[in-house]
Amino acid sequence: MPLSLVLACVWGLVAGLAGMAPQRFHWPAAWILIATGIPLLGYVTLQTGPVWGLICLAAGASVLRWPLLRAAQKMKRIVVRVERDTGEPGE
Repeated sequence: MPLSLVLACVWGLVAGLAGMAPQRFHWPAAWILIATGIPLLGYVTLQTGPVWGLICLAAGASVLRWPLLRAAQKMKRIVVRVERDTGEPGE
């Protein structure tokens, strides 16, 4: 098994342990997982190809769904604010 997939599995185990930790550790752990997961995803894609990269991306997104939802909500607020200020609908 390639080193990148081993590291991705370790990342998944750490994410599971972070999920079992007390709630006050969830967001700091999420930021650490994001900071380590992005370069790891690039490494997986480089070493094993785009199919495994997409599989790991889907796995990471399922683990880190709340930061992704919060980012989407924030972007939606920004788009709505810009539309309201300019009066033009975004496309």
